[in-house]
Amino acid sequence: MAIWLDKDSKVIVQGMTGATGMKHTKLMLGDGTNVVGGVNPRKAGTTVDFDGTEVPVFGTVKEAIEATGANVSVIFVPEKFTKSAVDEAIDAEIPLAVVITEGIAVHDTAAFWAYAGKKGNKTRIIGPNCPGIITPGQSNVGIIPGDITKPGRIGLVSKSGTLTYQMMYELRDIGFSTAVGIGGDPIIGTTHIDALAAFQDDPDTDLIVMIGEIGGDAEERAAAFIKENVTKPVVGYVAGFTAPEGKTMGHAGAIVSGSSGTAQAKKEALEAAGVKVGKTPTETAKLAREILSA
Repeated sequence: MAIWLDKDSKVIVQGMTGATGMKHTKLMLGDGTNVVGGVNPRKAGTTVDFDGTEVPVFGTVKEAIEATGANVSVIFVPEKFTKSAVDEAIDAEIPLAVVITEGIAVHDTAAFWAYAGKKGNKTRIIGPNCPGIITPGQSNVGIIPGDITKPGRIGLVSKSGTLTYQMMYELRDIGFSTAVGIGGDPIIGTTHIDALAAFQDDPDTDLIVMIGEIGGDAEERAAAFIKENVTKPVVGYVAGFTAPEGKTMGHAGAIVSGSSGTAQAKKEALEAAGVKVGKTPTETAKLAREILSA
């Protein structure tokens, strides 16, 4: 089992023929991902050879779905074109759109997020500015290295791409059901809470690791959700314990003012909900090991 992505997922790549799209399509195919097509209106009707695997290029997402039965799109489109690419995926009602692109204007993200709602939320958006989603041994959509872990029974949801990779590596001997990088922008599609709910319902996920960071109140809201709805053990890590107050740090959403949004405040909220919180990624992995071996 897994959440949102498995061996039967049929993936198209919007922006496949660009340099970044080509690079990561090749890597995704190498990880066993069933990439069934690319989308580029200017190259519709052509194919791209990835080490002997011919991937057709379609003019629109709708055409790609009709021809291949695709149910996942991963978007490697430059930021100024991303909104129209996501809108096109929403119009085609693809069930999952994974937006890798960083640097998208917050107004654009707000617009396509609202558009998905207007269209009935038939398309789950992961991202933007995220590493994607991987179900090890089955499918990998995005830029997460596919060789740093194995299939297992830990579910991972993280705001940070780099910390996603580190946690997967730290716990590589145990393995993961699915790992989801949701991105750290002020506005994102899929949230910690969405992933927590999905992992709670997944019979093959035994423990959940949640990685957050300073700024905003997403982790506090996740803590309240865990307290009310999650019965599986959750281990947490909040990046930014040493960050100075009042300074924007790294991700656009990581803004701290006073005690609001600090790592300490988030840690306390999570611990009040029964979540064990590590001070470092390594300590967090150690807590996960202790729970699973108990």
